[in-house]
Amino acid sequence: MSSKDIAVSVRGLSKSYTIAHNVEKHSTMGEAMLHRFKNPLQRAEKETFWALRDVEFDIEQGDVVGIIGRNGAGKSTLLKILSQITEPTKGEIKLYGRVGSLLEVGTGFHPELTGRENIFLNGAILGMRRAEIDKQFDAIVDFSEVENFLDTPVKRYSSGMYVRLAFAVAAHLNPEILIIDEVLAVGDAEFQKKCLGKMQDVSSREGKTVVFVSHNMGAVRGLCSSAIWLKNGQLLDYGPTSTVINSYLSSSAEHSKGFIDLKQEPRLHGWGERFKICGLSLNNGMPLMHGQPVSVAINFESTGSIQDVVVGLGISTLEGVRLLTYESRYLGENKDINQNTKGTISAQMECYLHPGQYSLDIGAGAGDTEVIDYLPACSIIEILPGPNTPHGLYDTFASVRLPAEWNWVTTQ
Repeated sequence: MSSKDIAVSVRGLSKSYTIAHNVEKHSTMGEAMLHRFKNPLQRAEKETFWALRDVEFDIEQGDVVGIIGRNGAGKSTLLKILSQITEPTKGEIKLYGRVGSLLEVGTGFHPELTGRENIFLNGAILGMRRAEIDKQFDAIVDFSEVENFLDTPVKRYSSGMYVRLAFAVAAHLNPEILIIDEVLAVGDAEFQKKCLGKMQDVSSREGKTVVFVSHNMGAVRGLCSSAIWLKNGQLLDYGPTSTVINSYLSSSAEHSKGFIDLKQEPRLHGWGERFKICGLSLNNGMPLMHGQPVSVAINFESTGSIQDVVVGLGISTLEGVRLLTYESRYLGENKDINQNTKGTISAQMECYLHPGQYSLDIGAGAGDTEVIDYLPACSIIEILPGPNTPHGLYDTFASVRLPAEWNWVTTQ
């Protein structure tokens, strides 16, 4: 393959971070100086963490490549390096074309500038002339649907408004390579569908290259021609989308694990800072069975006082299609949580999912508008057949099987 056919080339890419342990936190400079005076020989323990290690791949021009893997696999670090926001520790990348990227909320826009000013700033950073930006301006505003707030500083935007404008800018300012992180999870379902359609259009009609990170296997399978699977910072597989996704899902299955530890799972967008879901216990470690009761216990801790906290579980197919949602709000069981609180919220529910494997999401919100913690696709669970599960002809007709009272009336 010649370099003319390649959009992205990555060779021996590694990225390390130094993590300090046993670091005392102080609220004032005076406290820090006093602690230093009393403990002159104390040193923080340091650890080298490799977010990426010896990653190599090529992406051809016009390809749509999905990057998959669990939280902490190195996906966002890879995109930051490809977007030239973060420098690699080792290795090199070569980009054959102008890059437009949409990473975590807050990246790429100046908070004090208005939406209008940020559109022109981003275009200038990409090396575009004002006349080129003017040509795309109306399309950006129309796609983002934030026309009424164009002259408002973006620091006053909601996360949804921010993502709308940021995606519109990234997709319309003529990049040859479009890099999109999981930030689309912030938008509503209709906007996500609109973005996926635009990415498909950018690739198929305009011949642009798209690199896309998502936990939604359905979106990756439907949009991407090939996929990269990262685990613990290493590239495990790169090839046709269906093949890579099937291998990933097969290896990720946890078969009704009794306790799922979530405390150290990486979060996006500042989620988990004020309220963190630390762990999830399912059915006290007993198998999950179709038609049988299920107990759930969710461990949490908070650093701030939060009113009207709601916790929810989402269960989806492995392709990312949501089947069930259990939320505390439905029975009015929201809770005000005090600062520096640890606790458990538990629930009893019936399991009417057909036997098989499913993806589990868990999250928490403050009232109806603010997400305070969210872990998409945090585990794969397995439902086993129950005593009344149909077999044979009827066993594949539905993902959810609900009980009902049936009354038979027959006549001769």
